[in-house]
Amino acid sequence: MSIDFDTIPASIRKPGAYFEFNTKLAQRTLPANAQRVCFIVPLGVGATVLANVPTQIYSDDEAAALFGKGVAKAMATAAIKAYRYLDLTLVGVTVAEGAEPDISDALDSTVGGKYNIVVPAWNSQVALTALRTHIATFTDSIEQQSIIGVSAITSTLSAATTLAGQLNAGAITLALLPGTTSTAAEVAAAYAARIASEEDPARPLNTLDLSGISVPAVSQRLGRTEQETCLANGVTPLEVGPGDVVQIVRAVTTYTKSATDTPDIALLDLTTIRSLYYVRMACRQRIQLRFPREKLSEKTPAKVRSELLDVLKKCEELEIVEAVDANADGLVVEKSLQDPNRLNAAIPTDVVNGLHVFAGRIDLLL
Repeated sequence: MSIDFDTIPASIRKPGAYFEFNTKLAQRTLPANAQRVCFIVPLGVGATVLANVPTQIYSDDEAAALFGKGVAKAMATAAIKAYRYLDLTLVGVTVAEGAEPDISDALDSTVGGKYNIVVPAWNSQVALTALRTHIATFTDSIEQQSIIGVSAITSTLSAATTLAGQLNAGAITLALLPGTTSTAAEVAAAYAARIASEEDPARPLNTLDLSGISVPAVSQRLGRTEQETCLANGVTPLEVGPGDVVQIVRAVTTYTKSATDTPDIALLDLTTIRSLYYVRMACRQRIQLRFPREKLSEKTPAKVRSELLDVLKKCEELEIVEAVDANADGLVVEKSLQDPNRLNAAIPTDVVNGLHVFAGRIDLLL
């Protein structure tokens, strides 16, 4: 083992005891997973902020004062009622009367904000396709942001499953609550706030309430068969729980089929993509902390592998991943055969699944 120094030259000859401080090894825990939420909203009458400028707000009254009364205030109210400690930012869009807005510039303005959850006020295919493109661009292996998109529909099951099929995105979740007098934008805002309230990426959101959202009439609520249809087609059903409160049944993404049009459950639950985002963030942070100026010698791959294994072990302790020892042989760190300055790694990540279904057989004994 050799000891590297950043500030003490090897050429010193004057007698003395020289010490430097090394902080690269200080952090041995995993990163926090606080969630930042961003709403894309129309600028209403009386708005005082410019379009496409992310602005953090702390109350629904502030949202109204800055973005004008209307959709912005309604979404902020719904979100804060669902989770009062929400880290919330709004971006305004100028909307011509009767026109479908282009939210691309608004989405682009959010790039530097590191927002985890993005919610457009519009649930059209045009708006959500723009969101899907934005997410695909900035969550890739180069940009490495951790973004999920959230939307909602309050009309029909058919409309929801059709839209989900048009999106088919593993990082977009679409909720359905037919018959509510709350707007789709308000439902989406409350749903997003509830997602943000759970910082454990692997923990299911089942039964979390969307307080403040209007409860639909009994005749319009989703039945058992309709909820199963939702879950089989990439739609998150919302139901009315005890106390007449709207709550999440099971949070799923709109991704249901692979590129070959084959049914695929790889990203069924929203917890899966959130867990993958977290593991990537944790691994990336550890590498950046430990090896900011590392030489690539024969010893380096083993050192890097040791750090990655430690990250996975700590994720296992938090029950975000599992079977780390069983999959350890698949954790490979090796020099690139094409770039002499690059290491490549394969990091097996067995994410912890949610307990959604319990089946028991009751055997009668006489």
